[in-house]
Formats: sequence, structure tokens, C-alpha cells
Amino acid sequence: MNRSRVGKFLVVALFLSAAAAVGFYLYQNRPAGLPAGLASGNGRLEATEVDVATKVAGRLSELGPREGDWVEMGAVVARLDADDLRAQLRAAEAQVRQAQKAVDETWAGVRKSKSDVTLAGKTLKRSEELVGKGFISRNKLDTDQTGMEGAMAGMAQAQSRVAEANAAVAAAQARVESLQASLDDTALKAPIAGRVLYRLAEPGEVLAAGGKALTLLDLSDMYMTIYLPTEKAGQVAIGSEARIVLDGLPGQAIPATVSFVAPKAQFTPREVETRTEREKLMFRLKVKADPAWLTAHRDLAKGGMPGVAYVRLDADAAWPANLQINGK
Repeated sequence: MNRSRVGKFLVVALFLSAAAAVGFYLYQNRPAGLPAGLASGNGRLEATEVDVATKVAGRLSELGPREGDWVEMGAVVARLDADDLRAQLRAAEAQVRQAQKAVDETWAGVRKSKSDVTLAGKTLKRSEELVGKGFISRNKLDTDQTGMEGAMAGMAQAQSRVAEANAAVAAAQARVESLQASLDDTALKAPIAGRVLYRLAEPGEVLAAGGKALTLLDLSDMYMTIYLPTEKAGQVAIGSEARIVLDGLPGQAIPATVSFVAPKAQFTPREVETRTEREKLMFRLKVKADPAWLTAHRDLAKGGMPGVAYVRLDADAAWPANLQINGK
């Protein structure tokens, strides 16, 4: 019995010694707290999503990129079937030519009406001279006067027809430009340079106006949303210097700036903090990663990666060694 008790005592003593050693090691290697003038919050890296959508309805005839592909800004990524629009455009161009011929005809009418006015004016002048000499009656002069007025009215009408014909040309040309714009819109171009996140349609599908074909991820516009308590958020200004450290890139501090500070306090979301911390009012901040760094490390940082964002509350506060970039 005594030996059994001694053995149990030794086991307990060894266990306590091991626990004490582990505790001492953890205490000695505990993470250092943040220096004064800095604050931090947990979050996930998010990227701006941009949809490639149609402006006109149509059947999707081509869709090149696949999920994960990189596309450049302005690149044609999809096309709609545009045979009907091309036919309408040809008809509209024919109407423009027809309207231009009508303008030429109306100008010919103007030239004729001017000749009629000239002739009527000469006839009226001769009649006035002959009436003065008594060679013709006054009725003939009245007839020539009426003829002159009719010629002037005819010229005014011919000039009005020119204006109408020009308006018809402008309307036909506007129709051509509208159809050409719609035809251009059948070629779907990437509005940004980014990576394809979702392929939302396949060739052969009919898309309504506004139908989405692709969703692109803008890897040059990434940010992390964090929450800070009132006493710290009140010291943060938009444009304040920040750092982002991702769990997947523990040795890499990403330069960043504060791009948004909520104007109103809120309770922190359930999935972000503990229940006790949720009971406190917090301010939401967005910490935007430096676009130049993201461009240089395009495939390094990825949306959804968890990490910690550090914000400098005091402009004179120094960054710890693990958060410095180029020695600063």
C-alpha cells in the first residue's frame, strides 16, 4: 500500500512539474502587446467584385474566360448574336442615303424657285414701266404682282422643305448611331483588370438586358473590415496609416490605409466577436491594402484570407519591427 501511494504521489508530482514548465514557457513566449498609439482588429481580406453584364438583350454566342482566368481591362470577354442588329443597321444606313438624296432634290427645288422669283421680278418691272407709258392695262400689272408674290411664297416653301429634309437626315443618322452603339454593346468588355470569380452563363443562353455573364474580382482593390471600440475609433481619421498581416502570410506586413470610418456606432456582428464584446458599441472601419503592393503581389493575397489589421492612432507612434516596411 505504501509503495502504491508513493507511486501515485510521484506521478502527480511529475504532472504538476510538467504543467508548471509548460506554463512558464508559454509565459516567456507570450506575444508582446501593441505599443501605445496603435490598435488592431481581426477580419478577412475582401476584394471588390465587378459584374460583366449586357446592356442589350440577346443570345450569348461566345464566352471565352473560365473561372480563375485573368482578363485585362477592355478585353472582349463575350459576344452576343448580333445578326438582327446588323440588318437593322444596314436598313438605317439606306434610309440615311435616301434622306440625303431628298435633301439634294429640295435644294434643286430652291434653285428653281429662285429662278422663278427672278423671272417674276423682271416681268413685274417691265409691266410697271409699260403701265407708266400706257401700253398695257392695270390688270396686267396686278397679275404680274400676284405672280411675283406666288414665286416668293414658292421659294419660302422650297427652303422649308430643305429644313425638313435636313431634319430627316439627322434623324436617320441618329438611328444609325443608336444601332451602332447597340451593336458595339453586343461585345462585352471587361470593365477592370481582374480574375474571373464566377462564370454565370454559357454560349447559347438568351440573356435579358442587364444579364450577367461573368463576375470579376478586382485584386487591386482589397480591404479588411475591422471593429474598434469608441475610445480608439475616435482617434482614427480617414487616410490614417495601417498594416495588414494575413494568417497565411505571417511574415509579410502589407501597407494599407484607413479608407472608411463608420459615422455611427453599432454592435459588433455575432460571427466576429464574443458575446461579451458584442454587448459593446463598436465602430466599423475599412482598411484598404496598398494597390501598388497588390499589383506587385497579384497572386499572393487572396480574398477571404483571415488576418489582423493594425491602425496607427498617433502619427508619431512607431511601428513594431514585425510591422515595419522598408525600415519604417
